[in-house]
Amino acid sequence: MAGVNKVILIGNLGADPEVRHLQNGASVANFRIATSETYKDKTTGEKREQTEWHSIVAWRGLAEITERFLRKGSKVYIEGKLRTRKWQDKDGIERYTTEVHADEMNMLDRANPAAGGENLRIRPAATTAATPASAQLRDEEVDDLPF
Repeated sequence: MAGVNKVILIGNLGADPEVRHLQNGASVANFRIATSETYKDKTTGEKREQTEWHSIVAWRGLAEITERFLRKGSKVYIEGKLRTRKWQDKDGIERYTTEVHADEMNMLDRANPAAGGENLRIRPAATTAATPASAQLRDEEVDDLPF
């Protein structure tokens, strides 16, 4: 049986996304989202909250949508895969970073609730395993954009 590498997160951006446009024309967005869980402390009985920060990478169309619509505090649903990359710091020491590479994104904030704004769900077109995902909006999704 093949392995499974799937991550599903709902959280809020901690800062505006950083988007780079590469020489080959591709765009890549990097941002961090916070997820929080509450639990009851067994010793004190108090309600506690634990927050985790997740590094997200979105490529091509998803990066462009991220750049256009997401800001610090935006609530998003992310589906993706865990990827770990190796890099060297300024002292030449090897470091590892684990990130979620987004395959799908659903913006959970409403642009204008008074105007009946709806959530926007974006799923990239089918891609090969070697190519980062790119987003394509269907015509009915474009017509439903609350912006």
